Amino acid sequence: MEGEVFSDGSVSVSQESEWAIRTGGLTKRYRGVPVVEDVNLAVAPRQVFGFLGPNGAGKSTTMKMLLGLAQPTSGTVEMLGEPFSRRTAKHILPRVGSLIESPSFYGHLTGRENLDIVRRIKGAPSASVDAVLETVRLTHAAKKLAKEYSLGMKQRLGIAMALLGKPELLILDEPTNGLDPAGIHEIRELIKTLPRMHGLTVIVSSHLLSEIEQMADTIGIINQGRMLYQGPLSGLEDTGRLVLTLDEADRTAGMLRSAGWQVEQVQGREVVLPVYEDKHIPQLVSTIVGAGIGVYRVEVRRRSLEEKFLELTEQAQIRQVAA
Repeated sequence: MEGEVFSDGSVSVSQESEWAIRTGGLTKRYRGVPVVEDVNLAVAPRQVFGFLGPNGAGKSTTMKMLLGLAQPTSGTVEMLGEPFSRRTAKHILPRVGSLIESPSFYGHLTGRENLDIVRRIKGAPSASVDAVLETVRLTHAAKKLAKEYSLGMKQRLGIAMALLGKPELLILDEPTNGLDPAGIHEIRELIKTLPRMHGLTVIVSSHLLSEIEQMADTIGIINQGRMLYQGPLSGLEDTGRLVLTLDEADRTAGMLRSAGWQVEQVQGREVVLPVYEDKHIPQLVSTIVGAGIGVYRVEVRRRSLEEKFLELTEQAQIRQVAA
């Protein structure tokens, strides 16, 4: 799946025969104010899709519309190969597990007892309780009261509830929110195993790029209700710039331009060029040194994924203000 940065909400992904989720122009307005606007998601099956955006970007609202918890103002949703509507929801939603915001459970009951209640509602077999407890690594705490669980254990219990009934699609809204580093690691490692071990498609939202980039195969970035990017993480990687630290930056820049090199910028003692192939670097350095100019450093600088993410969201905010 190829990705592209865009500003008009359109999706730039390769066509596949089947999508776990696909939306067309999905929009939600409250009192005329758009919260989600013209969102086109395309999530391939059996992968982890990271849904990324700042707090208030529209992630939770989008997920609620996917689950029928919020009615779209306009647009379409296809889930597991079928159009999603009030009529079709009754046979599509049993194939979907979800954890939106925070898990709900009875604190005075054990983890196993909470799961058994959900199992009965879903009509799942009794053996499925032990299976999901093992999957989320809570077998040792099955007989412990839920109110005595740590925050990370409560999140895993919520995921276990979502896994009952062997869903094909799992939708998780900020599952690592509020956890300590150990709890975040546990949830992250669990999510990464689900497509491989259970053939699941997982959509997981977060406002932290550092979390998403460690677990997701592809990502979608949303801000102020609009999609800014959709595709592989590699599509956000910066090609970088070649930066030379020198004695005489202005003189070097003029000399290089005269010799046919493309100089993009001069900053203090640094000359910035596009990244040239390795075979051209010795000639570049020889040209400078031959002119009697000292070269202290030659390096390729790339913006981190976090910097690219921040740039995308800041640009979107500027466009919104300008509009």
